[in-house]
Amino acid sequence: MGQKVNPIGFRIPVTKAWQSRWYARKAVFGDLLHEDLRIRSYVKEQLAQAAIARVMIERFANRLRVTVFSGRPGLVIGRKGTEIDRIRGEIAKLTGGKEIYLELKEVSQPEIEAQLVAESIAQQLEKRIGFRRAMKRAIQTAMDLGALGIKIRCSGRLGGSELARTEQFRDGKVPLHTLRANIDYGFTEARTVAGAIGIKVWICKPEVTEDDQNGHDAKTRKAPKGAKRLPRGKRYAKQPA
Repeated sequence: MGQKVNPIGFRIPVTKAWQSRWYARKAVFGDLLHEDLRIRSYVKEQLAQAAIARVMIERFANRLRVTVFSGRPGLVIGRKGTEIDRIRGEIAKLTGGKEIYLELKEVSQPEIEAQLVAESIAQQLEKRIGFRRAMKRAIQTAMDLGALGIKIRCSGRLGGSELARTEQFRDGKVPLHTLRANIDYGFTEARTVAGAIGIKVWICKPEVTEDDQNGHDAKTRKAPKGAKRLPRGKRYAKQPA
């Protein structure tokens, strides 16, 4: 099952969250859904060079909060904030004059963001860089920056060949069936002279759990700093009156 579905959608009830957070009646649900698609398409088109990882949309009555996650926030803001104001105005027009709150969040490590890695490989393929070189470089960079595992799959007329084929490289662990695993997924298409090439990227990131934060170190047999634990033999000592 984990090999056949979107890893993010597969984990939404467990570890992942929706990118559109709102509730609507059945009569208007379709219109609002297509409105979200138009907003995302416009933001990705206008900020193609700003490394947009994802766009989160929240609705409150007649107001919208659009949160843009970008690897290059300076390009989104523009000189003296003119670019972000222009985008806010255009989104208001797309939504019929609703009140728009546009927020910007920086992606601290774009090299281990699956969508940005896929788009980076697509740009290299469009510049006629070898697909093996682009894939291996992305894998090496992600592993150096702390990813637990990464898998990249490219499908199409790779290298301008006559027949389409699929090439895949991976390193580390990418457990798609483990729901607790922090799997990030990205997909895009590279428009080359030979045709479209689909690129899929899976990245397993380290997860921070309560067990990791408060558990004992099995090697040194010591509790972490701040952990309240009485020495052996004094756990039931009488409290002073």
